[in-house]
Amino acid sequence: MMHQRNLRRLPAAGALICVPACWFAFRRLQLRWGATREEAGGQLPGDDLITVAGLQATRSVTVHAPPERVWPWLVQMGQRRGGLYSYDFLENLAGLDIHSADRIHPEWQDIKVGDPVHLAPTDSSDLEVALLEPERALVLRIPRSPAPGPFDFTWAFILQPKPNDTTRLVVRERYAYRQWWARFLVETVEVASFVMSLRMLHGIRSRAEGLT
Repeated sequence: MMHQRNLRRLPAAGALICVPACWFAFRRLQLRWGATREEAGGQLPGDDLITVAGLQATRSVTVHAPPERVWPWLVQMGQRRGGLYSYDFLENLAGLDIHSADRIHPEWQDIKVGDPVHLAPTDSSDLEVALLEPERALVLRIPRSPAPGPFDFTWAFILQPKPNDTTRLVVRERYAYRQWWARFLVETVEVASFVMSLRMLHGIRSRAEGLT
């Protein structure tokens, strides 16, 4: 009898071990999706805006087009502009009114440091351009005024030219927690961010390659 009870406990014990192990494996995978070891661990433009990150996600894709063909799609991103090239229908279910462009709009190409980038109809969710290096780096961050929120955040889009007119598009998110509970908030939304980011990476790639 004792032996049978011990056998019945084995699946439960295995689940207790497997569930957290699988979660941590998935977390590590989604925080580095598509990125090489060097991309995930290396310093990128904009990293110095947050010196100590509570969470960092680096995701990458190879685009079969040179940086000058990828760049225009990046600078026109945002609500009221070119959208985010992700799942518009999901974003619009949340009331964000996002419509991703399928062409380059000249009127949205002239941006500068300090300009707002809207993510929703209300200005409270705006990011601002913190770093701009044409055809190389676009870094957005949460504005530091009027009042700091529970976390700081930067969103970097980096273009690295590669042989044969290809480009590595590296997207990095960095969070710095100002409140102890901000970690739980960020970890919760990061899974959704992962899904939307993958779609965004492929959306930018297909547009730059002329496949839309």
